[in-house]
Amino acid sequence: MTARSFRMRRVRRLVPGARGAARSHRRRTQPKVVALGGGRGLSASLAALRRITGDLTAVVTVADDGGSSGRLRDELGVLPPGDLRKALAALCGDDDWGQTWARVIQHRFESHGDMHGHAVGNLLIVALWEQLGDHVQALDLVGKLLGAHGRVLPMSAVPLELQALVRGHDPAVPEAVSTVRGQATVALTPGEVQSVHVVPEDPPAVPEAVEAVLDADWVVLGPGSWFSSVIPHLLVPELLDALQQTKARRVLSLNLAPQPGETEGFSPQRHLEVLARHAPKLALDVVLADEAAVPDRESLCDAAKRLGAAVELAPVAAQGSSATHDPELLAAAYDRIFRMHGRIGPWR
Repeated sequence: MTARSFRMRRVRRLVPGARGAARSHRRRTQPKVVALGGGRGLSASLAALRRITGDLTAVVTVADDGGSSGRLRDELGVLPPGDLRKALAALCGDDDWGQTWARVIQHRFESHGDMHGHAVGNLLIVALWEQLGDHVQALDLVGKLLGAHGRVLPMSAVPLELQALVRGHDPAVPEAVSTVRGQATVALTPGEVQSVHVVPEDPPAVPEAVEAVLDADWVVLGPGSWFSSVIPHLLVPELLDALQQTKARRVLSLNLAPQPGETEGFSPQRHLEVLARHAPKLALDVVLADEAAVPDRESLCDAAKRLGAAVELAPVAAQGSSATHDPELLAAAYDRIFRMHGRIGPWR
């Protein structure tokens, strides 16, 4: 008996009768989605996805070393909680309860002392980690408190250091390649990022994150900081294996604009080429991009085709912004993709 069939049998035993039938109906009529990333990009994706499915899991990078997260990481040796907090906030509902708690966990203290800059949600998450001694259990409990429309998991069980090889990091030596350390530094580095890796080199994945990817209908990667939030998921061997082996369809959501420093001057197709260099065996099904952000559609389609993917163009930018996703428009784009690509009969 496979692990999945065992889980399904156990669910049927625990949820009999009409209640079980209702739950089974929900599973059949909506996709099981896993979204990977970090920071504002993942938050945008989650805010959209929670509008179209009730079966949603976020797998979040744990390489942040700046701000409140970096301070807690250095002082207590914990996983950086900031991107996990942002994901939980994005999953909060639009009712008074959800929006109140979203504001509370995002609130930062302002003072002239040691508390300055710390986010309430960061402290809450770390306190529960220390109380329970279990990353996943603690995050599930925070999600329950917030009424989150989905689950949040760290991608690795240990804090990671992001390192990048950067050409021209020192403007005085534009052709020299330097090693830049730390996610916060990589995200803003001058010069051209050639590649990234993490320390430790073979970090353990969180088992629940691997299981979620393997059991998904759709996996969504991006948008977000390309080298510091999107690609790090491909540097965790067990997670990359799951992404390559899953029967889920895979959609890559491109950014609306290059980011200063990290991907300055990158075309949409270059984002795909960089991703392919870090995970050459990873195939995709769909690449989602905003039409206004794609000056050369043919080149993007060619790059996507090399990854096995079709390109879907849709208006997903917020009105008056060239760099911010509109959650309603992004939700509509995801919903159309899920319905058009690979759906055979009802969802599981």
